[in-house]
Amino acid sequence: MTNMYSESVLQSAIFFETPEEMLARVFREFRPRTAVPQVRVRFCQFANANSFVRWDEAGLEFRITDVLEGAPAAILESLANILMAKLLRRPVPRMHAERYRRYLNGKEMRRSLQLVKQSRGRKFVSGPKGDAYDLAEIFEELNVAYFHGWMAQPLLGWSRRPSRATLGHYDPSHNAIILNRLLDSIRVPQLAVEYVLFHEMLHLRFPVEHRGARRCVHTREFKDAEKQFPRLKEAKQMLKAICD
Repeated sequence: MTNMYSESVLQSAIFFETPEEMLARVFREFRPRTAVPQVRVRFCQFANANSFVRWDEAGLEFRITDVLEGAPAAILESLANILMAKLLRRPVPRMHAERYRRYLNGKEMRRSLQLVKQSRGRKFVSGPKGDAYDLAEIFEELNVAYFHGWMAQPLLGWSRRPSRATLGHYDPSHNAIILNRLLDSIRVPQLAVEYVLFHEMLHLRFPVEHRGARRCVHTREFKDAEKQFPRLKEAKQMLKAICD
């Protein structure tokens, strides 16, 4: 009985690791011939799920979002593998990438991240009235035409600077639709602005679906509803010309 008890305690001791010990072990798996540097772990109050690792003369410093403080050891191990793979410019192990995404996509974790973003994140919203277009007016017209007037108006605004990368986005954490300031010009046809705003309104109507480790941003219902927009092809061609 004593021997069995001692063996059980020994096994528990082997499998119990501090975050620093676990991260050092992951480092050895990636760089078995390199002496393990000093490992430091900081849980930081970030406004999102991002985490970082830095390797310099002082050692390895992992800065991990405090939302993951107390997460299962397997999740932290997967995050460590992801961060080390990126640091060393190696492929991220598929098993760890899927395990980590699945955990973040869990209902409770998504709710926690949304609350963190709401309380810590800053959101610049210029207001709906631009130099050429008033998003509040266009929103109400689209609301009546496609949503029976039932959609509550979120925060509406224009981006700080024009960009050719993203024409618009919906931020569920702050319930805000932001359109690219590039579109706020008399040289841009109103049809193009209407389509981008309509697209972002559909994100309110059809939220992102989470299926295990996968995120489905544009669901089948979303795509079917988008086809109801008249002159859809023409609007997309206009936007392509604007961004080229």
